[in-house]
Amino acid sequence: MSIDEAWDILLKYDYKRTKNREILLRFFDEADRYVTAMEVRMAVERDNPGISFDTIYRNLAMFSKLGILDETELNGERLFRMQCATDHHHHHHFICTACGGTKSIPICPMDSVTVNLSEYEIEGHKFEIYGRCPKCKVG
Repeated sequence: MSIDEAWDILLKYDYKRTKNREILLRFFDEADRYVTAMEVRMAVERDNPGISFDTIYRNLAMFSKLGILDETELNGERLFRMQCATDHHHHHHFICTACGGTKSIPICPMDSVTVNLSEYEIEGHKFEIYGRCPKCKVG
């Protein structure tokens, strides 16, 4: 998702264009990986000293709710990244537990799982694989 697309969503839901939101969106646009709220705080404090953790966390939760950010949980901690490009291609991710980088997985395991759930109504799913990317497994 681009920053412009994110602003379109925010403005559609009557959220104001603020310096803090601009800084957060710019950070995620450049990060291209999953990050913790604390990593976000450390990075954006350079551009906006004194930004509160509450402000950051509140915006992360709102961005996630609106579909601007993807969210996952690893070791009991929430991680966030900019939503994938809006090509509407259904896919899943490998997530590096060391650097937070991702790799798209173009197939969906639901095709084989739904065979055993023919009488169930599936409302959604999420499939993620965790491990170390080639760059991180070397070290």
